[in-house]
Amino acid sequence: MNEILTWLLDAVQSVDPVLRTVLAGVAIMLETSVLIGLFFPGDTVVIVAGTAVGSVGEGVLLGVAVVLGALAGESIGFLLGRLLGPRIRASRLGRRIGEANWVRSERYLERRGGPAIFLSRFLPVLHSLVPLTVGMSGYSYRRFIAWTLPACIVWSSLYIGVASLAAGTYRELADRIHYAGYIFVGVIVLFLVLMVLSKRIIQRVERSHLDEEPPPAIGPDGTPLDVKD
Repeated sequence: MNEILTWLLDAVQSVDPVLRTVLAGVAIMLETSVLIGLFFPGDTVVIVAGTAVGSVGEGVLLGVAVVLGALAGESIGFLLGRLLGPRIRASRLGRRIGEANWVRSERYLERRGGPAIFLSRFLPVLHSLVPLTVGMSGYSYRRFIAWTLPACIVWSSLYIGVASLAAGTYRELADRIHYAGYIFVGVIVLFLVLMVLSKRIIQRVERSHLDEEPPPAIGPDGTPLDVKD
């Protein structure tokens, strides 16, 4: 296990640092772009690039590239929403997303405003649709960036930090512990599981803002009932 993992990590680290950084930025740009992000595993590319970080400086540069890539992808979504919104929604790709997801994204933005932009970065499907929905709305680009920038920083710091820490710890232990590779894999898997659980928790907490409101109760005379009564 150690031999295989060391070979893989060395192969990633042998790639030119500038090229690694650029590829990670482009990957996350695609992952956050409208529609493409639903199918492109940009987070996996960031984790792989994070394992090759050899210094604080490299980590910071990679983080900057990932944040800029995420902002570029979300800005593209915002611009397309501002210029083409309804046409994208009615396109073949837009129909593949499903009308229910479009309505959900609009409902979430309407009910939560800025926090919806921040939290959508950690929610499946919505992380690609919300920038487009914001572009269709009356939000200014400056306000959009003010909410999405901190979310991108938090996201990139988590993924790069955990990947680089796991790889660095593995390299320190590989020569002394024969099961160090399993520790590395376990840390990465645990992190991904925690991220999935975190997304589910956010979805559960935000469910009242995401789901459609139930229809009002109707009395025998046909008038709405006050549930507080």
